[in-house]
Amino acid sequence: MNVRPRKTNAPRVDEQALRDAVGSVEDPEIHRSLAELGMLGEVTADTRGRARVRVALTTADCPLRDQLHAELVAAAHAIPGVTDVEVSFTTLSERERMALAQQLRAQTNSVGSPGERTHVYAVASGKGGVGKSTVASNLAVALARSGKRVGLLDADVWGHSVPQLFGIRRSPVALKGLMLPVEAYGVRLMSVGFFVDEGQPVVWRGPMLHKALEQFLTDVYWGELDVLLLDLPPGTGDITLSLLELVPQAALLAVTTPQPAAQTVASRVGRMAREQRMPLAGVVENMSALVCSCCGTQTALFGSGGGRQLAGELDVDLLGQVPLDVQLREAGDTGRPVVAAEPTAPSATVLTATADRLPHVRRGLEHVQLPLSVV
Repeated sequence: MNVRPRKTNAPRVDEQALRDAVGSVEDPEIHRSLAELGMLGEVTADTRGRARVRVALTTADCPLRDQLHAELVAAAHAIPGVTDVEVSFTTLSERERMALAQQLRAQTNSVGSPGERTHVYAVASGKGGVGKSTVASNLAVALARSGKRVGLLDADVWGHSVPQLFGIRRSPVALKGLMLPVEAYGVRLMSVGFFVDEGQPVVWRGPMLHKALEQFLTDVYWGELDVLLLDLPPGTGDITLSLLELVPQAALLAVTTPQPAAQTVASRVGRMAREQRMPLAGVVENMSALVCSCCGTQTALFGSGGGRQLAGELDVDLLGQVPLDVQLREAGDTGRPVVAAEPTAPSATVLTATADRLPHVRRGLEHVQLPLSVV
């Protein structure tokens, strides 16, 4: 007896279309397509519509494996005839990792080069304890939520707090000397805190600090950024001066509190920037008022006027006056930026509006060393 094969109404899967679809999925850390990066392996589909996709990861313990798996499954299911998707992961060989690192280095532009499209803001304060890192982190998340490609470099080597503020406790992926930023809430992050145990002090002198910052700028694959925020340490020490050399197009964003003591110290940072011909982006006043969690009443706990006075001294705009509320404090403790965790909180709404008001400031080329070479 002859048995005829059972017919199926499902169309045969176009394997080339399937490969194009899954190949266009971006690596969530590198932000380039898997096909372009050479990470896409075998892609097949049988007569029953079962698709099989193999992808080689940069590292065996890729932290974003689940996210990539979900995006690959969704892309495959978009092809007519696909009924099921099986995704398997391998790891790039040493030769493939080397080739990928060389490819990325060739596509990497130093964020310190004049003429770079990235807008760079150096977030600084005269003294510690004014919430500079909190402001920098939330501005970064707010900009990312508006659709911009954002990076945040935690240059406060001794007092690094970006890992805590974003709730990140893992090291960056390294590809033959090239590091990939850690991403959270849409922001690409780099901090010395990713390389040391929590609570371990960083005891470095000037030359080591300069070298570390130089590596964070040149040996990190930031990709194409619209905005890069530099979270500086307080004061006008080695790190601030090094960054003025390494990132000459950065604009200073001064953070202060309403207190005259904080404003007076912050004005020194502004004057230092003026003397170094560094453009000024504006002033953000943090802890402008304490917001009652019960009735919403605002109390000027730390006085008033410091931010406006500093902006007047520096001849720039006061971009925002951020109130202190319970949501802002809890967000910092739990590692969830308030603009993402509680976007309607008083502090979050002001921080989001401040991000929208950041001016596009460019430094003139006068007295700037250009990367010229003899041909």
